[in-house]
Amino acid sequence: MSRERDIYRVTLVGSAGNMALLTFKFIAGILGHSSAMIADAIHSLSDFITDVVVLAFVRVSAKPQDESHDYGHGKFETLATFFIGLALIAVATGIIVSGVLAFSRWLQGEEIQAPDRLALWAAVLSLIIKEILYQYTIRAGRRLDSQAVIANAWHHRSDALSSIGTTIGIGGAVLLGNRWTVLDPLASIVVGLMLIKVAVELLKQSMGELTECSLPEDTEREIVSIIKSFPGIFEPHNLRTRKIGNRIAIEAHVRMDGSISLTEAHDRASAIERSLKEKYGPRTHVTIHMEPRK
Repeated sequence: MSRERDIYRVTLVGSAGNMALLTFKFIAGILGHSSAMIADAIHSLSDFITDVVVLAFVRVSAKPQDESHDYGHGKFETLATFFIGLALIAVATGIIVSGVLAFSRWLQGEEIQAPDRLALWAAVLSLIIKEILYQYTIRAGRRLDSQAVIANAWHHRSDALSSIGTTIGIGGAVLLGNRWTVLDPLASIVVGLMLIKVAVELLKQSMGELTECSLPEDTEREIVSIIKSFPGIFEPHNLRTRKIGNRIAIEAHVRMDGSISLTEAHDRASAIERSLKEKYGPRTHVTIHMEPRK
């Protein structure tokens, strides 16, 4: 439960920051006549929504195994990461479409209203706050080994990156005169493209886990090396690995001398299990299938 409380605390800090920022950004975007700032505000709104998703799914993922979930509920945390990626895709698409339409109208001769300095200061403030939230959240996510929290951290970082584009676009439109007001919608398009890149990475990772993708090859080689380090253990094979939320599952077949007692074979398998759990965490699911050596 301590891990769950830590995730809740980190996420609530981020959601409070997102709520304050999205309110300020919407006001600054409307009063400051900036489409890029309004797009940035919508991004902050998506951040707040994903905070709610994380809070909801982490509570479920923390539940222990039961009759209907023999391996626990860790996949719900991966599912939260997947939904965050989908939310980013949706937000990015809306931002890009809006920016392209504004740019198209500008090409047809329509004048774009220059944004106000209020929008510029809002972009700078957003950049600073979101980078602070990213650093705070990514460190907590790595410490807690939570993919959902790490995904949420990257949502903060993507907002910080979008604020850079927004700042450049609004700053150029404000400081360079009316001829350059097109920088504002162009900046919103760049923001959307950056969001799509982040979203694709999150979706790729979460889909891999949801479809039972194996652990990286170097990790599997390390697992085999640990198993082979025990005396009396031969020919580890049929290795199967996968992630279950913030923990992993390892299944392997090993061969032992067929003349040893069942007790000794069990003790060797238990020793391997303890070693793997020391390496990959006490909640690692380990299954060692023993076969007689021919």
